[in-house]
Amino acid sequence: MTANTETHFESETGDLKVDLVEESPTRKRLEIEVDASRVKKAFDRAYKDLGREVRVKGFRPGKAPRSVLERLYGASIPAEIERSLVMETLPAAITLSTLSPLVEPAVEAEPPKPGASFQYKARLELKPEIELPELDGLPATRPPVDVGEDEVLVQLESLRERNAPIVEAPEGTEVEEGHIVTIDYVGRVDGEAFEGGSAEGHDLEIGSGRFIPGFETQLVGAHAGDDVSVEVTFPEEYGNEELSGKEAVFDVHIETIKKKAVPELDDEFAKDLGEDFETLDDLRDRVRADLVEQRSRAAEAELQRSVMDALVERTDFEVPPGIVERQLQHELRSMEQQYGQFMPPDMLQQQLGRMAEEGRPAVERRVREAFLLEAVGKAQGVEVYDEEVDARLDEMAEERGMPPQQLRKMAREQGLQESIRAELVDKKALAFLTERAKVEEVPAEETP
Repeated sequence: MTANTETHFESETGDLKVDLVEESPTRKRLEIEVDASRVKKAFDRAYKDLGREVRVKGFRPGKAPRSVLERLYGASIPAEIERSLVMETLPAAITLSTLSPLVEPAVEAEPPKPGASFQYKARLELKPEIELPELDGLPATRPPVDVGEDEVLVQLESLRERNAPIVEAPEGTEVEEGHIVTIDYVGRVDGEAFEGGSAEGHDLEIGSGRFIPGFETQLVGAHAGDDVSVEVTFPEEYGNEELSGKEAVFDVHIETIKKKAVPELDDEFAKDLGEDFETLDDLRDRVRADLVEQRSRAAEAELQRSVMDALVERTDFEVPPGIVERQLQHELRSMEQQYGQFMPPDMLQQQLGRMAEEGRPAVERRVREAFLLEAVGKAQGVEVYDEEVDARLDEMAEERGMPPQQLRKMAREQGLQESIRAELVDKKALAFLTERAKVEEVPAEETP
């Protein structure tokens, strides 16, 4: 056992000794010693159980001598006893230490030997002790919620574009940006057609940038029925290595030219959008209200982000690396489940690898904020009642299109109430901080 221990514990029977060593404010090491008599009992029990389970040639079931069993299975038994002794004694050692680890302890051990005590180490990560700063008057920023008439007009113009029907252009119309042309084309490199370079009846919006740079602009000025030769060079970073940087010629036939028939911005246009609108002013009011709502949500998010920035800057504590790793792995698994069926395996693994490397600081920040909000909630005596948890479950049920009672039952079975309770504590703690923050109204373009 090491000499630089902080505290020593022993079980009432004396067969378990624990030394507690502090490695950092959130990391402790338990150095655990299991008495030799207990180790001997573990070996005796293991060989007795083994003798009943295995068949040894020349002996009746259960009658093989221990010496024979040791010769045949002695190499694997110590590892099994190591696992069983750790499982038996680690919970008791943690109880003796009065610690509450956040994640499963990391264990370092060597296989035990008969006639000797069994010693191993367990590293525990603990919740940090946080000394909060003054919480009244934390500096925060919030952009204004004002919506100008020009912004309303931009949204109305976007509505006109999105709701414009597509009509065939008059005969003799020249192709221009914004037109939708239906084309047949065949692409050739060095005079040879290449795979994926041909299509019939393909609709292409001029100016959309969907084709190789230079392709769409060379169709401008043509008419329906024209044949156009388009010369392009594939980009060096093109997805198909066989075509990267190559010059190509496309023989293009323009079948039809269509365009958007953008409606007039008037009462009739408003009525066509739905029964809620009788006049253009009705539509204008709805657009303005929607913009105000969007901007209000963004302003609130900026306020919360800035007040958390201020709290993080003023509070120094160690974030347990194990909890960060666990959260990172959880997010990686979620990403894999979400995109696994849509992305090629090699691309998915590349994305996961990048997230594992680059996403750790963001995960650590979220874990840090979670500890801080928990500490604020505790300091302010924040309470969440069962009715509030049920109300949140009802909201979630509506979002998922589930009967509320079904989700409540699922939450009880899976123990989700406490995580929802913690979520609501965080929400109330954040509301406490923002209500008491010293808020500066800052134009949106000046927010970090």
